[in-house]
Amino acid sequence: MIGIVYLGKNLKTQERLKYIPGHTVKFTSTYKDAAEVCTTNLTDEHFIVFYERSVRNEDLTAITYLHKKFENLYIILITGPLSSQDRLIYQNCGINDTLDVDATITEFNKKICFIADREEILFKKQTLKNRILRFHIPIWKRSFDIAFSLLAIIILSPVFIFTIIAIKLESRGPILFKSKRVGSNYKVFDFLKFRSMYLDSDKHLKELKDENQYISSETSPQKAGAPLGEEAEKAQIESGIPTDLMISDDEVMLVGDDFVISENDFNKQKSNDINNAFVKIENDPRVTKVGRFIRKFSIDELPQLFNILRGDMSIVGNRPLPLYEAEKLTADEYIDRFIAPAGLTGLWQVERRGNGGKMSAEERKQLDIKYGRTYSFSLDLKIIFKTLTAFIQKDDV
Repeated sequence: MIGIVYLGKNLKTQERLKYIPGHTVKFTSTYKDAAEVCTTNLTDEHFIVFYERSVRNEDLTAITYLHKKFENLYIILITGPLSSQDRLIYQNCGINDTLDVDATITEFNKKICFIADREEILFKKQTLKNRILRFHIPIWKRSFDIAFSLLAIIILSPVFIFTIIAIKLESRGPILFKSKRVGSNYKVFDFLKFRSMYLDSDKHLKELKDENQYISSETSPQKAGAPLGEEAEKAQIESGIPTDLMISDDEVMLVGDDFVISENDFNKQKSNDINNAFVKIENDPRVTKVGRFIRKFSIDELPQLFNILRGDMSIVGNRPLPLYEAEKLTADEYIDRFIAPAGLTGLWQVERRGNGGKMSAEERKQLDIKYGRTYSFSLDLKIIFKTLTAFIQKDDV
């Protein structure tokens, strides 16, 4: 429900608002009265406040007070012409929209209907607070992360030094590789690894897409629909099939600038994209000799200890994903993997890492979701122990 409040003393505006169809407007003359209406009326979750502009300093005080007392407001400033400076000042103070002081009843009503139809979108604070579950790392987990990562950095400092020297001697380029990754709460951060590939290796990823271990063998790339235009019509005519019978009455077709595809085929392709979200290449030719060694013993992952110190990651959690992978996992059934800590190691790594890294994309996603729902101190210790005993991989993956 949306309540409507008028704050001002303009009799002409008040008269027009009395005749808004289907809505009862509460009339107030002071901002404290308007705030009282919003905070005591429990039947309305959100409010539209039509605020009649007066002296700028008084307006700013009133608008700030209203937002402080009741945050679920959509404030429309009723005003004459505004200078660019005044418009910016009012917007920064919390005005959502403006309406001309001589607006008709119809214009008022259109504005109200527009807001009511988009209630959940426009009242962002209420929607985000009630509907988004955010992960907050427990104190025990954060304390353990700091202590463990600091100790590991000190103990492994000789490994850091030798690795830096080896990478620098073998190939040109930076020692560390930074990539944008998506962690818990869909937060994007700079993910650190020792560089194990030649420069510009990411530009050759498309050339190796057929080697991706996670691509389902049951599906193969298909063209997204049939072309439109004269060539398509000619092909239909030559095939002997009438063009007006090509689509069944109950089939929904999606039409783009240069293709047409049935809704069923589109949904299949979208599902295929989600199923093949992860990328992993066996015997990747882009990897250097030093890179193969440090990957085999997971040395390339050690700089992530600094990510853990910064709070981007945890020792144990779900692997933070590259942006191109994460964007494919925003469906309702997979979003839970992001309501969990991002981790250096995790459940799926120790479950199947000793099996040559073989794992379907669906298995990996389900293990991520399982960890996010069930993680505990004892489970973290178990995963760490398994990681320490299984970090040497038998296969080059």
